[in-house]
Amino acid sequence: MAEQRVRTAVVTGASRGAGRGIATALLMRGWLVYLTGRTIADAGDGGVAVRVDHRDDAQVEALFARVADDGDGSLDLLVNNAAAIDDALTGAAPFWEKPLRLADVLDVGLRSAYVASWYAAPLLVRAERALLAFTSSPGAGCYMHGPAYGAQKAGVDKMAADMAVDFAGTGVHTVSIWMGILLTEKFRAAFDGHPEALARTAEHAETPEFTGHVLDALYHDPDLEDLAGRAHIGAELARRYGLTDADGRTPPSHRDALGGPREPHPAVVR
Repeated sequence: MAEQRVRTAVVTGASRGAGRGIATALLMRGWLVYLTGRTIADAGDGGVAVRVDHRDDAQVEALFARVADDGDGSLDLLVNNAAAIDDALTGAAPFWEKPLRLADVLDVGLRSAYVASWYAAPLLVRAERALLAFTSSPGAGCYMHGPAYGAQKAGVDKMAADMAVDFAGTGVHTVSIWMGILLTEKFRAAFDGHPEALARTAEHAETPEFTGHVLDALYHDPDLEDLAGRAHIGAELARRYGLTDADGRTPPSHRDALGGPREPHPAVVR
């Protein structure tokens, strides 16, 4: 019997938070995972940590050259998660009273996702089946954290839609995944000394690993083509696949409170 091929994924921005969680979940599901970040450390069993500053296109090019050289020249999954999220992002002040550096998310977050996809595309099309995913949030549709953050999230949703047009017929499928409130270490630390408040908030949140499990199920979905080219709420996909989070609960979608993804118009102008 022929040995089953190990599927390969690249997760950008995987030093911590959502990216780290997604990579961890994919490793648990048997993927070979390349994790990128400026301060990336040991990646664990099956993980390859690669230091990449996604502001530097040459470093991104080198990353995908390494992925191609290490394997058979193909790539099964790219998760564009790297984003320059500043501590000053949240708050009620208007955008002009917040630091100008918040616009960095339009570089590392929007442009960097395009660059990584551009270098990954030749590897993805060599695979019999591939998935290109962007991490997003309800901020793509509603006001959330200001215009820079919103533009980045709306931008990656649009990339998923438009790249699907270019990938048509190749076996590469694109999606954008709206994540919910994430129970990252940083988020949990904000509740130090208030365990009851954290427990109440956790009922409406999801672990960083949750999206990784959703992406694995999505990749294996025989109807993936029907889901491609659109943004999806991760919690709603989890219900489709019967997935639960670490506590055995499926997180809420927040659609009623924050809205849902926009449906791309089918017109194509070349």
